[in-house]
Amino acid sequence: MFTAGAESLLRQAREIRDEELGRLCSRVCALLGREDWGPDALDALRRLFLIVSATKHSRRLEQPCVELLQAALCLPTCPEQLQLLCAAALREVSPSRSLSLTCDRVQNTQQLGLVASVLLAQGDRRQVGSVGQCALRVLESRQPEGPGLRHLLPVVSKVTNLAPEALHEEQTNTLNRRLGDWLRHASVQQGVAHSSGGFFSTPRARQPGPVTEVDGAVATDFFTVLSTGQHFTEDQWLNVQAFSMLRAWLLHGGPGGSSTPDADDRSELEGSTLSVLSAASTASHLLPPQERLREKAFEYCQRLIEQSNRRALRKADSELQKACLVEAVLVLDVLCRQDPSFLYRTLSCLRALHARLCGDPTCVRALLPVAQFFLHHGEAAAVDAEAVYQHLCTRIPAEHFHSPLLALEFVQFCRASLPLFGRHLGVLRSSFPNLFKFLAWSSPPLTAEFVALLPSLVDAGTAVEMLDLLLDLPCLTAALDLQLRSSQAASEKPLWDVSVRAAGCLEAFRDPQYQALFQHLLRAKASGTTERVLSSQFLALCTRRPSLVVEQAKELLEFVGSLGGPHGGGHMLTSVVWAIGEYLSVSWDRRCTVEQINKFFEALEALLFEVTQSRPSAALPACPPQVITVLMTTLTKLASRSQDLIPRVSLFLSKMRTLAQSPAAGSAHGEEDARAVLTRATELLNLLKMPSVAQFVLTPSVEVSEPRYHRDTNTALPLALSTVSRLVERDAGLLPG
Repeated sequence: MFTAGAESLLRQAREIRDEELGRLCSRVCALLGREDWGPDALDALRRLFLIVSATKHSRRLEQPCVELLQAALCLPTCPEQLQLLCAAALREVSPSRSLSLTCDRVQNTQQLGLVASVLLAQGDRRQVGSVGQCALRVLESRQPEGPGLRHLLPVVSKVTNLAPEALHEEQTNTLNRRLGDWLRHASVQQGVAHSSGGFFSTPRARQPGPVTEVDGAVATDFFTVLSTGQHFTEDQWLNVQAFSMLRAWLLHGGPGGSSTPDADDRSELEGSTLSVLSAASTASHLLPPQERLREKAFEYCQRLIEQSNRRALRKADSELQKACLVEAVLVLDVLCRQDPSFLYRTLSCLRALHARLCGDPTCVRALLPVAQFFLHHGEAAAVDAEAVYQHLCTRIPAEHFHSPLLALEFVQFCRASLPLFGRHLGVLRSSFPNLFKFLAWSSPPLTAEFVALLPSLVDAGTAVEMLDLLLDLPCLTAALDLQLRSSQAASEKPLWDVSVRAAGCLEAFRDPQYQALFQHLLRAKASGTTERVLSSQFLALCTRRPSLVVEQAKELLEFVGSLGGPHGGGHMLTSVVWAIGEYLSVSWDRRCTVEQINKFFEALEALLFEVTQSRPSAALPACPPQVITVLMTTLTKLASRSQDLIPRVSLFLSKMRTLAQSPAAGSAHGEEDARAVLTRATELLNLLKMPSVAQFVLTPSVEVSEPRYHRDTNTALPLALSTVSRLVERDAGLLPG
């Protein structure tokens, strides 16, 4: 995040037109042409760099300006700060046909590093090879701890990424040896401060002490990037830079070392205790250069993991610990993939590290590379990989959704690891509501990543719920904001915070009446309950406003017709069908027509028909008895309001009663469920034999409805129906038909 002042400067730089840029170039040319290295030149070059770097599209500089920037960059008398700015400006306008730089005659290593960075920005593969050879010649000609070598390591790393074939085998071996030495044998004494040249400045004024750990203790082991001190020696700087390029260099080297087993032998090696013991006992100095570097890299990463467990005295060191821990685990992952003998030496360390990280929310980013390690080596590691992924997908998004960097890294981790999840992909798929919290909080930067990830998360069981959640993203964002604000004490907030003055939203968030809704929005796993929360709210809404069924008759008909069968609606279908039977009546809304009743009857009749025709299978399980009984009851209610429909529903109820008595129904639904369907069908058939009684019972007036004669708001009228059934059974001989 930029400060307001920085944002203002960037905005001004983007708005500068070509004419103004041309005037600035003329001023830069005048200053550099007369070799004026004063503050005016420094200010002008800073402005020039800001302007050419502030926009995504490339700015073009005039030819004389480009030539003078190159000349100043290569001039030995030009101050270092000006050379840095010249190189930065030239990189921003690359690729450019106006460049005539070459690194062949540059002797100063710092200058060579700057010139090489400009040439590499050109993107010409032939130049990449030439730059790499030039840097390696200088590296080979100097002593390993010679001055200025640290300016060349970034160049070599960049060359390796752009053109790995540019390095010869002997050069690769030489760099392997030097990287191993820099990693493992840097000085453990602090560097000497540069003398100011004063009268009392003598070499004996203050001898450098040993480097320390981040917690202030004197270091008792070899130097690493997490060692601290007032000043650093040249080989300590090389140590830091060697670690920064280590992973990329190992990947460049690949598994093709002379002592690395073939792919066919790796599975055997992974299970061989003998190979582990022999590898551990081999003296590192007898190993080939590549294997020796891997051994040194392994020791270095183990040391970093140990150092990351120390309590840092400064916040900056604490952040550095986390970054180094991430990189150390990634390097160990590469080492174990290239040489499985490292795996058994790494497992106990990473298991302990994972347990420690799970209890430390400040180190949550380091869990991603640990999970990636277990994805790569899960079978051989014999760890409970599913528990690792469950923790990763459940807690991290729920507790750290507000971290933009973590959000990006998490989604990128999911994308990159899709081929590795295998049988554990279901854990990721079922956790998509949690992943969507990242998207809801940081939508613009994550949209492209999610578009690429979504196809792998969708299946038949989650498609509808995922669509609902996509539509609910604005609501999810608001719910996450309320959750975040509710977790902060009011005393921690400044007086100008809006949430301090207007607490209505927070009160609603804590109100038990809305807890179910917020819990649904903030759920961690796909539960298929979209269709459940909405159904309960739908019933409450219809109870408050019964005319809603008539007003939304078209939409409700479309919903019933779009289900494709009674299996597709679940809780929502039950609620909608019950509301239709309860409130599609002139007693609730005078606008209700016989035509509407007939349309709903036909739609629900088709659903019930599917129950009588379909047979349950593995792909199509038996329809829940609650859905069947609600459908039968609603059809009977509608028939009582349009009595021409009574013969049709009576026929259906007779079929349902016969079906419920068959042995197939008992095996498909269970005896208790089949008995419930049989009882309901019998009660409704008996009730329809007395149409006037049926209309009174099934469509009571508003006055009779309060209080209700039944308490089961989702299914039927057990008390009234059982009473009528007893009357019908006792006096069957007195009834017509």
